[in-house]
Amino acid sequence: MELFGLSLVLLGVFVGFGLLVGILFGFFGMGGSFLVTPALLVMGYPSTVAVGSGLAFVFGTSVIGALRHRDHGQVDYKLAAIMIVAMTLGIEAGKNVVFVLDATGAADLVISAAYVGLLGVVGLFTLRDARTNDDSDGGDGAAGGDLADRVRSIHLPPMVTLRDGGRVSAVVVVAVGVAVGVLSGFLGVGGGFLLMPAMIYGLGVPAAIAVGTDILQITVSGAFGAFTYARAGSIALPVVGALLTGSALGARVGAGATQFVDDEEIKGYFAAMLLAGSLAVAAKELGAAYGIPAFTAASTALIFGSAFVVSAAILLVAVCELRADRRTRWCRVVLP
Repeated sequence: MELFGLSLVLLGVFVGFGLLVGILFGFFGMGGSFLVTPALLVMGYPSTVAVGSGLAFVFGTSVIGALRHRDHGQVDYKLAAIMIVAMTLGIEAGKNVVFVLDATGAADLVISAAYVGLLGVVGLFTLRDARTNDDSDGGDGAAGGDLADRVRSIHLPPMVTLRDGGRVSAVVVVAVGVAVGVLSGFLGVGGGFLLMPAMIYGLGVPAAIAVGTDILQITVSGAFGAFTYARAGSIALPVVGALLTGSALGARVGAGATQFVDDEEIKGYFAAMLLAGSLAVAAKELGAAYGIPAFTAASTALIFGSAFVVSAAILLVAVCELRADRRTRWCRVVLP
């Protein structure tokens, strides 16, 4: 039996996956397409459809999360406005690159390789920073702090005052936004898994505010990206609808969890998700190239399994912190 062109089993899978991704989205400030797009690629959807559907999902989830983070006072509106304009320009350029590659038949391989590289590099950098900070009893990581200091020392007018009182050149912010926008349009992501580290490590924005600001800009950039792909008929609406159904609740839960988890724990979970996504896409490509079904199965397990494990850990941390309970066995597993 099918509903909206999907079997009931597949429909349930997408709704459940949407719930997990919604929790991760609300927690990390990313639209979830850094998992949704690879998942669709792993399941055999064409690259243009996977990218377009990822951006459509980004837009739907971001509206919910943006309202929640606004209530928590975790949004830098000035920074978000600049990023929105810059990323919109970049997304259009990235989309054109995808369709050029698709015409040559190289889109699937190039996009998958880019995912593996970017997710892996950003994930390893974030994990290194989180572990360094944990070993030094908190504080900004040396590498991240030094980079932010150097960026803020660039006095190229006009200057922008950030939410934490620091000042940074608007030219630098625009350059970062355009670069992330190009990658967003190319990879089918809202840019969160790149923009959040850029704001934390490059601009020195506190993690919680980076999350809320990121979600606000994703609302607009995701809408623009989805519109450009929708015009080309490259969005699987039943899949996006099922994912959004589950994520509606998950996004609010994840956003609320940020109130009980410190910045370093956010970075650690963020790194784990990026590395899992990188390994999943790499396994899928190896399985397809060498005809090894076990690799393809492993890639699917990594995508869905990592979303479940990290979502459960986030909820458990929030519950333990809310109850001030660090003594039970499960709390000792997820809390330092």
